[in-house]
Amino acid sequence: MEELLSNPAIQAYLDRLIGEEGISLLEKFPPEGEFSDEDLASQTGINLNSVRHTLYTLYEKRLAEYRRIKNNETGWLTYLWHLRMDLIYEVIMEDMENVLEKLEARERYEEENDFYICKECSGIQTFVQATDSNFQCPICDQPLEHFDNQILLRALKKRIKDMKESLGHA
Repeated sequence: MEELLSNPAIQAYLDRLIGEEGISLLEKFPPEGEFSDEDLASQTGINLNSVRHTLYTLYEKRLAEYRRIKNNETGWLTYLWHLRMDLIYEVIMEDMENVLEKLEARERYEEENDFYICKECSGIQTFVQATDSNFQCPICDQPLEHFDNQILLRALKKRIKDMKESLGHA
């Protein structure tokens, strides 16, 4: 775990995902065995709600798993957690692929549309929207002017190219 957390890219990813308290939980998480959220909170000194939030967030990304056991006397369920940080690289790659898809969709949208902006309130509309409103801002009724999105488009293309190189798609 220490090796993973010393990697700046993984550290940044986890910080965005689970925050400082979550990383603190990972640092203090016992290396072997399964633990209830209550046990983890008492062993690490981290607030129980923070422990639960971190575990559920990690679970959603497949970085934590649990086994459920039922107390036959009370009927209460106990969840015993363990980490699956061996999947961290795969999870990061999947997230990057999802971001890449969204960036490519945005790139297509920017390429396929002509935009108009209101200089007064900065509202941006597509050509079709601007036509529907007779090139008047629907918010403040000021005239719309053509908006050149080439700077944004260049930035999107560069980011997409860089991500594809990082993912080995280039």
